[in-house]
Amino acid sequence: MAHMYARTPAIIARHKGVSLALDEVAFEVAARAEELLVQHRAEGHAEIDIATGSIDRFVVLSDERGQKAALSIEYGRDAYTTTRTDRDGNEFEVEIPAMDGLFILARAAGLPKKRKGRVKID
Repeated sequence: MAHMYARTPAIIARHKGVSLALDEVAFEVAARAEELLVQHRAEGHAEIDIATGSIDRFVVLSDERGQKAALSIEYGRDAYTTTRTDRDGNEFEVEIPAMDGLFILARAAGLPKKRKGRVKID
């Protein structure tokens, strides 16, 4: 039986070849995600970014507006009512319809889509 030291995975993860492979895979996933996002973008500020950690690479669906649009784009949202103000300062309610998730990151990475309340066990 082989023995592996506790630090072995960290040493392998920091190897230059592994790091370059992670960069390549992250770039490919980000390129596919950007293509999928562009197909569905009517307007908005969401974009695909690659973040680099100490070891890992992360492909991120980012929304700089801070309105949780990235979360809604990926997983969808339920319908809701919100209050808006017109130019004259009058408030009115607007019904925002439900939206199915596009699963941009999941599809770009080749991951299965996870539906609410359903778990597929093989």
